[in-house]
Parts: sequence; structure tokens; C-alpha cells
Amino acid sequence: MPPDNPFTTSSGESTIQQHTAVARVREALGKAGVANSITVMPEATHTAQAAADALGCNIAEIAKSIIFRAQDGRAVLVITSGVNRVDDRKVAALIGQTLGKADADFVRAQCGFVIGGVAPVAHLAEPITLMDEDLLKFGAVWPAAGHPNTMFRISPQDLARISGARVADIAQRKST
Repeated sequence: MPPDNPFTTSSGESTIQQHTAVARVREALGKAGVANSITVMPEATHTAQAAADALGCNIAEIAKSIIFRAQDGRAVLVITSGVNRVDDRKVAALIGQTLGKADADFVRAQCGFVIGGVAPVAHLAEPITLMDEDLLKFGAVWPAAGHPNTMFRISPQDLARISGARVADIAQRKST
């Protein structure tokens, strides 16, 4: 008899949990000493709003992992609150390089993830990493876990520590 959930095997284990990128994230969390439980959602959550709706949390608690391409060709990972837009000028000033857009091929080659499932840890090549200071307002945040259907819960302090992120003001602010 097939499983009720199309994302589980006959033994009840999630096929998404077995995905290579998700396994890398789980291993990285374990090595960092972070108790983790990767949540698998029945549908992909390609937007912060979709993730928040699926998890029943505030969109600001979603920790989006956005990849840019630095002038020197390295990946730049910016972990930001789901309600914020990244100010690429602030990021460029913080890293001392201009930024470019990263296409899906670049993200997959540098990070080992597909867009929509980019985790803040377990990248194939170590990115330059910044984290939005606004995430520190929360007791826990929800980043992607290596697949568009996966997320994990973590304190923002642990997220900054395990990702090696420099915490900074990287959000666009409205002029008053």
C-alpha cells in the first residue's frame, strides 16, 4: 500500500529528508551542535510568505538565504528577514566589492542548492556571509534546509554562529 504522504517511503521516512542537499544540512547542523529537526512541508515554499503560511509563523521570522555574485567571483550569502529587501549597496560596502546577480547555475555550482532551498550552511564553496541584524529580534527563525520543501528552526544567535555570518544592517530602509 503506498504511503499517504507522497514525500514518504513505505517505511515512513521522508524521501526529501534523504535528498543529498538536505542530508548535508542535517550533517552540518549536527557537527555544529545544533539540535535540529528539519521540517518537510507538502508543497515547495519558494517565497518567504509561502514558508510563513506553511509554518504558521510571522513572515519576519523566515530567514531568507539570498545569493549574490561578488566581483571576485565568490558567492555572497545574505541571510535576511522575510519582510526585508536586501540593500545591495550596503552589502557591497560591507564586503568591499561590487555585487552582481547570481543565476540558478551559479547558485547550484557554488552552493549545491536550488533557488528556493538555499540553506545558510553546508555550501559546496564557503561564501562571504552576512546576516540581517533584524533577525536578532526573534527567539527563533526559520531558514531553508536544502530543498524548497524544507525548513529548520534555530535561534538567530546560533544561525549567525554556525553560518559564520557577520551580523549587520543590510536591509533597505525607507527614508523619513
